[in-house]
Amino acid sequence: MDRSLDCRGLACPGPVLCCKECVEKEAPSTLTITVDNEAARENVARFLGMRGYAVTVAEASGGVSVLTATAGAAGPDTAPAPSAATAETGARTVAFLTADTIGRGDETLGAKLMVNFLGTLPELGDRLWRIVLVNGAVRLAVAGSPALDKLKALAEAGVSILVCGTCLDFYGILDKKEVGQTTNMLDVVTSLDLADKIIQI
Repeated sequence: MDRSLDCRGLACPGPVLCCKECVEKEAPSTLTITVDNEAARENVARFLGMRGYAVTVAEASGGVSVLTATAGAAGPDTAPAPSAATAETGARTVAFLTADTIGRGDETLGAKLMVNFLGTLPELGDRLWRIVLVNGAVRLAVAGSPALDKLKALAEAGVSILVCGTCLDFYGILDKKEVGQTTNMLDVVTSLDLADKIIQI
């Protein structure tokens, strides 16, 4: 069965939710999805890849992208398996960051505190599972961020970093992201639900 979905104009995580419903209810062999922004394109492609679809993308005019997903043509693109220590303890800590500074008061001080915070997170060891960046915190993941090296080091150590696509788009910095996966609110909510502990800044 082939299906087509027009997800233009849908706010995050609308396009992913439409795909999720279609895949779970109908399991189409081929699915064609039309989206109108880069964040939706990345989120839909990643979701379908995780469901075992091979995805190709064709660019159309006016920022529109058409994704064609073929079932069974690719193995599920799953996240890295938890480390042995995490698997044994069941501990999954998520750092949920909503700003690129810490605290209220002096912005320069707040920015330094955030860099120090990210530089100290490795002390959590294998318990640190994921970092979620939303709202102003997405600026931490873009070119020129004073915290970029800290985030890259965490990513290289196996920490999953999710960066809100709607937020990147709102601030006009979607094309400047240099670390992490562009994500949607479904992934954010799922991450918080699966976490054993949440550190919110």
